[in-house]
Amino acid sequence: MQGQTQSISFDGREIRLTTGRFAPQAGGSVLVECGDTAVLVTATRSTGREGIDFLPLICDYEERLYAAGRIPGSYMRREGRPPERATLIARLIDRPMRPLFPSWLRDDLQVVATCLSLDERVPADVLAVTGASIATLLAGIPFNGPMAAVRVGLLGDDFVLNPSYREIERGDLDLIVAGTPDGVVMVEAGANQLPEQDVIEAIDFGYEAICELIKAQQNLLKDLGIEQVKPEAPDEDTTVPAYLKKNCTKAISEVLKKFEQTKEERDQALDAVKAEAAEAIAALKEDDAVRKAVAASPKLLPNSFKALTKALMRDQIVKDGKRVDGRALDQVRTISAMAGVLPRRVHGSGLFQRGLTQVLSTATLGTPSDAQEMDDLHPNTEKLYLHHYNFPPYSVGETRPMRSPGRREIGHGALAERAILPVLPAKDTFPYVVRVVSEVLSSNGSTSMGSVCGSTLSLMDAGVPLKAPVSGAAMGLIKEGDEVRILTDIQGIEDFLGDMDFKVAGTEKGITALQMDMKITGLAVKTIAEAVNQARPARLHILEKMLEAIDTPRE
Repeated sequence: MQGQTQSISFDGREIRLTTGRFAPQAGGSVLVECGDTAVLVTATRSTGREGIDFLPLICDYEERLYAAGRIPGSYMRREGRPPERATLIARLIDRPMRPLFPSWLRDDLQVVATCLSLDERVPADVLAVTGASIATLLAGIPFNGPMAAVRVGLLGDDFVLNPSYREIERGDLDLIVAGTPDGVVMVEAGANQLPEQDVIEAIDFGYEAICELIKAQQNLLKDLGIEQVKPEAPDEDTTVPAYLKKNCTKAISEVLKKFEQTKEERDQALDAVKAEAAEAIAALKEDDAVRKAVAASPKLLPNSFKALTKALMRDQIVKDGKRVDGRALDQVRTISAMAGVLPRRVHGSGLFQRGLTQVLSTATLGTPSDAQEMDDLHPNTEKLYLHHYNFPPYSVGETRPMRSPGRREIGHGALAERAILPVLPAKDTFPYVVRVVSEVLSSNGSTSMGSVCGSTLSLMDAGVPLKAPVSGAAMGLIKEGDEVRILTDIQGIEDFLGDMDFKVAGTEKGITALQMDMKITGLAVKTIAEAVNQARPARLHILEKMLEAIDTPRE
């Protein structure tokens, strides 16, 4: 079997990339090795389905226990449903990859990373993320890469690049940064109440290392004689967008400037404008270009209307400094918090509300035998603190069948869990297993940070002696050319129509968890620093409101 192996010297370690040997029928494949960790990553493209108006991208991370010389402990003795950590790594691959594909691409894309061997000194997740970029480039899929990811730890006063599992556990920071030549595209971090400046410096440190990996990918393509496919948008018919811009701009702008409206009233008003436009188009002559275009593609009108609304909302924020609810860019919505809202049969409960987002969290204490046993590749085999997040359809006024938690629910629960872990009491002084469940009762932006706040309330109500209470806030961003506006405490429409979702959780002392996702191809570290620093007064304001409900753990 033929193949080509290239080595990259990276921070004193050797990363080996083997192409052309494995998975010959995949669009692109690469075996990424470092130490004794080996991850096979493939990227495949197939013809898109008719009528879809989104990018059908699937990113999977597969764990095989033979990678650690183990046999699965289940009855069937084979891997079944992916464990939680595998789902989180799949999301870790998806989040930096998704914004780098062109928005017009409608082909089915699938990235599969399979961990074939695991060295405890070399976690596989960041290798899988970087491998996803390489496999996609080798597959010739239109892609605004290269993209790479690194992990940054903090041992004492020194940053450590791609630390081992043991170093991660000993350190005060576990931060993953992904980036492109345009800037940072994703951040995921857990920290031990670190000051904002330390986290910013860690992101900058990580991005410098990412630039080395990006150059290595570019050199790999050059050596293989592969030319990167640069996305070129197909010609679009602007007939309908131009019609809506001419006939609906004034009406939409008037709706967006009625700051006293509730979310429901604003949605109804926008739907009414869209319905009027649809009626006007239906009344046009049969041979009119606008009517023919809408008839040929039923999704063209709603998609074009949504794009116009997005452009007008962003323009209002950039030029007028006003959001759809009238708040200033750095203003937090109305906060209310309660502790002990359920009968004492429930060990602890807390109700947190920010604007229209409402989360009910409950805490349950158990014995050491209640610890969750983890049947995955991670060296830690049990969990003593569990956070589960539920997002029922009624929380957004919809109806749909209730199912088991999806990737989003697992990811939000893990983020809220990570935010609380640094402030939990030590096992030798508090030998209980703790489970927190956050029920999202109403959603209009940042339910994960609402879950962090609700968790703190319920744990204090249950008498858990936290080292410090934790609150969280979600930041957004609008970028139009060189103009950048950072938004504090984003609501649903700002999350959907903006360019960034940046969640920061922490105590008065510092940050405990951080997560950033982009919809653009990269952001400068300087802008990220502004968002991190702008989140601090918001976090402290929210924390102050929470402490009015309960300021110390109950006895």
